[in-house]
Amino acid sequence: MTNNNQEQPENAPRVVKVGPPSDADNFDELVSDIRQFVTFIAGNEVFAVDMAPVQEIIRVPDVVRVPLAPPTLDGLANLRGKVLPIISLRRIFGFDEQEHDDATRALVIDIGQPLGFVVDKVSSVVGVEPGKIEGVGSIKGTVNTELLSGIIKDIGGHDMIMVLDFAKLVAREFAEIAAVAKSSSMAGGLYTSSESEEEESSDELQLVSFDVAGQEYAITIDDVQEIVQVPENIVHVPHSESHVLGLMTLRNRLLPLVSLRRMFSLPPQDADEHSRIVVVSLGSASVGIVMDSVNEVLRVAKSDVDAMPGLFAREGELNDISEICRLDGGKRLVSIISSRNLFSHSAIKEALTTVDNLQDEKIREDVAEEEESNDDDEQVVVFRLDKEEFGVPIESVQEIVRVPEELTHVPKAPPFVEGVINLRGAVLPVIDLRRRLGLPSVERSDRQRVMVFLIEGMRTGFIVDSVAEVLKIHKSAIESSPNLSSEQGKLLSRMANLEKQKRIVQLIVPAHLVEDRERAELAKMEAKALS
Repeated sequence: MTNNNQEQPENAPRVVKVGPPSDADNFDELVSDIRQFVTFIAGNEVFAVDMAPVQEIIRVPDVVRVPLAPPTLDGLANLRGKVLPIISLRRIFGFDEQEHDDATRALVIDIGQPLGFVVDKVSSVVGVEPGKIEGVGSIKGTVNTELLSGIIKDIGGHDMIMVLDFAKLVAREFAEIAAVAKSSSMAGGLYTSSESEEEESSDELQLVSFDVAGQEYAITIDDVQEIVQVPENIVHVPHSESHVLGLMTLRNRLLPLVSLRRMFSLPPQDADEHSRIVVVSLGSASVGIVMDSVNEVLRVAKSDVDAMPGLFAREGELNDISEICRLDGGKRLVSIISSRNLFSHSAIKEALTTVDNLQDEKIREDVAEEEESNDDDEQVVVFRLDKEEFGVPIESVQEIVRVPEELTHVPKAPPFVEGVINLRGAVLPVIDLRRRLGLPSVERSDRQRVMVFLIEGMRTGFIVDSVAEVLKIHKSAIESSPNLSSEQGKLLSRMANLEKQKRIVQLIVPAHLVEDRERAELAKMEAKALS
């Protein structure tokens, strides 16, 4: 326990010679029999754990909460690049909750998988002769004796210390850990379009919509590489036009940034927490376009899309808007931006030229290597529930829409269903993902969205607090989640551990959001709603 990132207990481990040995051999035998224990306090009780499985003692780190996990789990922490479950010993023993203070610590214990156990205080490390360890029959009622392996008396200033058997504790609290180890089955949960789906989608456009100066625009999703947050640092290019904001680094390559507001001669506005960069590509070129906010993913029938009227079409280098999409019976108009026309705009050309002039041959080679290694990335849509981030494969997301002011409630609908909405003539069951994951409910807000997944041939919508971004994650950053329960093990079996960004994104398998029995109930409800 000499790592710089860990803390030494107040008293370093030592062996004390109790009496004069008869000879050196007897002394060596006495020393070898002495066992080392870490003693600690939880809920006014004094416990001990054998020194062998204790990896280190740390301050309690910030955690990411995990839905569907046992209530004794505080959450997951990032400990030097490794995911560490943090477990409350107070909760395990039914003690009253207590705020963490300067004395609170986490014991990192490895019994097959490192786990952090929160204790009120670490007391010391003591050496104990085997003869001073007694059975647990002498105590009753204080703590469940099934979790104890013995009692130490009159050691370290304590009349009695209970030796906690962490292997039994984990087996009882997380009994399903061993049974849930099929993280490789994630690949089977991804949705692949059937031929009929592809035929259906050929009559539709899938668009990413966004706002600029109160006007709604959209770009075909095929032309959108990803959506990222505006970075804190943007490298400004001297003598460039006003609509070229500068350059940012995106996975070791330079990405030029332009402002759509400035391109369209709209009033300037500083980026805020809602602003997003839509990375648009055409061939081998990519450019980041700064938007006020990104709204949703739309699936729009081609019959609802009209070409820009010739009388209003912009001429020359400003003919970026090629079509108009009519939604909500014509009350909502969305201007569709042509990526091809956009890349012919002088602002985009200048931004791309700037990058070409700045990048040397080595950077070009790095970019080419990254383009070739795209198979090493997974693209996910990141959304939030409370403060936690979750992700789903982008190919599993059918569309993302606003939550309507009112959901239609169907009599005798399953309790997990909030209601239904009419999505272009089809009945869409809507489930509150907070309730599905056992999280507290919140009031409806403008930031909430309905994410639509196709699960076993049935479209189902899930309400999330907000949709944050589309993110490319290198497979090296994706690892198996600690298996904490059977339901969590299926639904949240992987996570992206983005250490440099200090983020943990829990990856959801949409196929497991609805169980077989629930799908049957949804089918009955949908049929009733259509009748």
